[in-house]
Amino acid sequence: MKKWFQLEERQTTIQKELLAGTVAFFTVVYIVAVNASILADAGIPIEAGILATVFSAVIGCLLMAFMANTPIIVVPGMGVNALFSYTICESMGLTWQEGLAVVFVSGILFIVISFTRLAKIISNAIPNSLKHAITAGIGIFLTFIGLQKGGIVVANEVTFVSLGHLTEAHVMATMLTLLMTALLFAKKVPGNFLLSIIFGVIIASFFGLIEWKESQTSLSWSEYAHVLMALSFERITHIIFWTATFSLTMVIVFENIGLIQGHTELINQNESYQKSLQANAISALTCGLLGSSPTVATAETAAAISSGGRTGLTAMTTAMLFIVSLPLLPYIKLIPDSAISPILIVIGALMMQSIQHINLKDFSESFPAFLIIALIPLTYSIVDGMAFGFIAYPILKLFMKRGKEIALPLYIIAFLFLINFIFHS
Repeated sequence: MKKWFQLEERQTTIQKELLAGTVAFFTVVYIVAVNASILADAGIPIEAGILATVFSAVIGCLLMAFMANTPIIVVPGMGVNALFSYTICESMGLTWQEGLAVVFVSGILFIVISFTRLAKIISNAIPNSLKHAITAGIGIFLTFIGLQKGGIVVANEVTFVSLGHLTEAHVMATMLTLLMTALLFAKKVPGNFLLSIIFGVIIASFFGLIEWKESQTSLSWSEYAHVLMALSFERITHIIFWTATFSLTMVIVFENIGLIQGHTELINQNESYQKSLQANAISALTCGLLGSSPTVATAETAAAISSGGRTGLTAMTTAMLFIVSLPLLPYIKLIPDSAISPILIVIGALMMQSIQHINLKDFSESFPAFLIIALIPLTYSIVDGMAFGFIAYPILKLFMKRGKEIALPLYIIAFLFLINFIFHS
């Protein structure tokens, strides 16, 4: 094991790697409940979503361990799951089976990009202002979804949305859990999101929001059998399918390039970047087969690295702990929205920090970014919000006689978004 993972060369030990993998597991295990809840909104049964999330994380971490030998933790990504459920399946009208086909094809495109120079070409072509705007816009979108799930924001026939009834048990449980989530995160308590969910379950039980009688000792594997390999290519010849595929590919490529680059630099292993990106791309493809939204190199990897993780043994440890946790998974489906929505809200706040990297003094940079940030939540569509920003960017630059700042791939992307609007106006 020492030789396989090059422990001595990377100045680490088995004990350090096992500890780092354990810390990473407890910081990221919350994703099982949260991702399954979001997948359920697309129509995937909650129990099947739980298993799909776990298996996607296991395969992703193992790929990262043995292909790249890096401590990067790979799980279904926040923001990407929102794109899958609320944009691809709800707004664009694809079934979850067709959505899984989109994930699969996006994974193929991601693999092509990661194994060629396209990753660098695309990354260099997209302005940083638009990349950061996408992150911030998805952050507001997740916050809006969290506020809806928690009952803090409700539908209104006159104003579209309004404040919910704050005295309702469900809303009170959400707000108390949100307060605890914010405090735990502000104090940088290890495993803060996991502790937040536990606290949220206790509060929800106090308000009588959980039916413990509905619990069972094992998961229904029969439900998962209907999700595993259930992807449908029925609409692969329709432009809506390829619009969804194009948008999902862009998001997972941008997000993973940034995260993996940051993680490999943190451990001074820049030479591992390409293999890590390739492992992540293969992992994203398998998600379409397993029944989940795509995986990403999670930000919680920083917890593993800060705990001493330097090799793939850390990622392998996290994968093994996901497998060991299977007997406890039946109880995850009992976790109410009041315990999950605060995490969406806090994650949204964290993603909003990307706005500080946008040059707000340059209108040709800030206005397209603003359109993305505003229109992703207001149109309830990540794709449509992105489209407005990507179309506005070259128009503004050309009008200001700054066309040299635009790379050819960006013109192509903007044109594809414009064609989509024309065909679906």
